[in-house]
Amino acid sequence: MDWTAVNTYIEQVERSEKQVLRPPGARVKVGVDLGTAYIVIVALDEDDNPIACEKRAANVLRDGVVVDYIGARRIVGELKAALEARIGRTLTQCAIAMPAGTESSTKTHIYVAEGAGFEVVRVLDEPTAANALYRISNGAIVDIGGGTTGLAVFRDGRVVRVADEATGGVHLTLVLSGHLGVAWEEAERLKMERANHKKILPIVTPVLEKMASIVKNRIDAAETGVLYLCGGTCCMTGIEQIFEKHIGIPVCKPANPFLVTPAGIAMNCVMESDIGEGGGLCSSQS
Repeated sequence: MDWTAVNTYIEQVERSEKQVLRPPGARVKVGVDLGTAYIVIVALDEDDNPIACEKRAANVLRDGVVVDYIGARRIVGELKAALEARIGRTLTQCAIAMPAGTESSTKTHIYVAEGAGFEVVRVLDEPTAANALYRISNGAIVDIGGGTTGLAVFRDGRVVRVADEATGGVHLTLVLSGHLGVAWEEAERLKMERANHKKILPIVTPVLEKMASIVKNRIDAAETGVLYLCGGTCCMTGIEQIFEKHIGIPVCKPANPFLVTPAGIAMNCVMESDIGEGGGLCSSQS
């Protein structure tokens, strides 16, 4: 894994929240990530270089499933309009991703994107989307978002197993709120600030150990070899050490795991007929 390249790429995606990094060109690849805690839209050029992205905290999904269709459609529509205004281009197609195991809700996710004016050209699971950046052939990618812990196991570059369970960052916030006796919003704020992580880690460790148990029970550790983390909850400082201790294999993550999956979804914004013609982390980074 070339972590320098991955971290450099994610830094560009992060910068594109505040500035348009390059003109859109002839083709724009768009990823819509409907998360339990955040909705993110990432726009890339045809060579997968970041153009711009928009995100917003949202409470319209629960455990990866849309529970407020009108609210989700409105937020995606507003983020789409903001992104179009920034880059001076109408966005027409997008890819989306689902937490593994929630395929029964795929149509609702598609309806949200279509209701906001997109044509959905690809649907994939979230850990597989993340592998557009990681590009691992063997190992497991674990995507821990606001509502779910999902994983995909890869053998020789192919997905051989996916799984998902409804435990994520929301559960960390609930534990913090109860332990500290503060409102949910205050607990969420404390969790989001890295400066607080050392103090709150002992409080949320049991929940992180449960997440590690979810993964351990669904993989063969000896065959898997290495775990690669992504998702907003993996921003918690020290999570990889807890997973390593509990599962017994090496665990890695980038400097900012939050934007890995949204960027990976955008990289997969290709028609089914185009699959196999390229993709993945581009070699020309600027």
